[in-house]
Amino acid sequence: MKASKVMVSGCFDALHPGHIAFLESAAQFGELYVCIGNDDNVMQLKNRSTYFNQEERTYLLRAIRVVKEVKISKGFGYLDFIEELDEIKPDIFVVNEDGHSEEKRAFIESKGVEYKILRRTPKDGLPSRSTTQFIAETEMPFRIDLAGGWLDQPFVSEYCAGPVITISILPTVNFNLRSGMASSTRNTAKSMWGKHLPTQDSEQLAKLLFAADNPPGKKNVSGSQDAIGIVFPGLNKLDYAREYWPLLISSVVDEEILSWLELHLFLIPIGPREDGFEVLDQMHLDSEGVMNLAIAAAEVWSCILRKDLNGVGKAMTASFRAQCQLFPLMTNSKAEAVLLPFESNILGYKISGAGGGGYWVVVSENKMESFIPIKIRRR
Repeated sequence: MKASKVMVSGCFDALHPGHIAFLESAAQFGELYVCIGNDDNVMQLKNRSTYFNQEERTYLLRAIRVVKEVKISKGFGYLDFIEELDEIKPDIFVVNEDGHSEEKRAFIESKGVEYKILRRTPKDGLPSRSTTQFIAETEMPFRIDLAGGWLDQPFVSEYCAGPVITISILPTVNFNLRSGMASSTRNTAKSMWGKHLPTQDSEQLAKLLFAADNPPGKKNVSGSQDAIGIVFPGLNKLDYAREYWPLLISSVVDEEILSWLELHLFLIPIGPREDGFEVLDQMHLDSEGVMNLAIAAAEVWSCILRKDLNGVGKAMTASFRAQCQLFPLMTNSKAEAVLLPFESNILGYKISGAGGGGYWVVVSENKMESFIPIKIRRR
């Protein structure tokens, strides 16, 4: 009897035991054909280059005993394997839970191919592994401010005291530089400590990082929310009043709240800021505008604690629009155009990266295929 043909597709970068376990499981259904994403498509989808190029990944996969053949997909997008599917003519197409989408299922079944979803199950005695987890666990975290940005600068908070809301996130993709995620402060942290944060008191570490990031004579002082947002795990509220360091840091590491945020906060790439851009070239600071910023940021915090998703979205948008009133160069028409196709699917938004660079941070009921999910650092 002729063996069934089984096909899988994916990036298969930084090959690890989780990949092998998946391939072994898929190979139980027949002769296994693996299609890998070409380097350009991986860059387009994941916003990062691969650790190993397509030829290296092909070589590694061909060395696995359960793999019959490896092909480099010629297409682009999440269904980059269409041409290869027609060439291989598999009987079964296998995905794991992370790689499943209803769009993919519908396309595969329209070709008369059986579609199977496998659970991510590690080999007996081995820990569960994924490429996303591997990247995240071996790199310094980034920081996103959800609301109240600029209140960590005394020249702003002197008009009205208020909070900045930050989260520490793991680098699950190769985030753009100059994108408002404290990447320059993160580089300072890496120069001091390497890939991992030391296991010391969080506030002491954040103060050390803030000092190192702002040596004497620095023209524009990086706000302390950058250092605190990187060092402190979870969700944090930083209350500022005319000083560079907050009067109070309130932290949330409750798993229920953090998991809820991960289900509803996403990034949409805009692109890095241009070299030479300076958001401070235009400022319209006044007490009313800064008060609006502070009130909106406090409301974001309150709504998150209540898990009021509509409230979070509305308050985040209000905070962002208050920022734009104070600093008109925070956004531009090019950045706003990126958001337009998603407006009906989002409840709120802000830009991470002054000047229309970086990412839109959006609040949504559900993940869309173009959204980049976040992973909040727990410890």
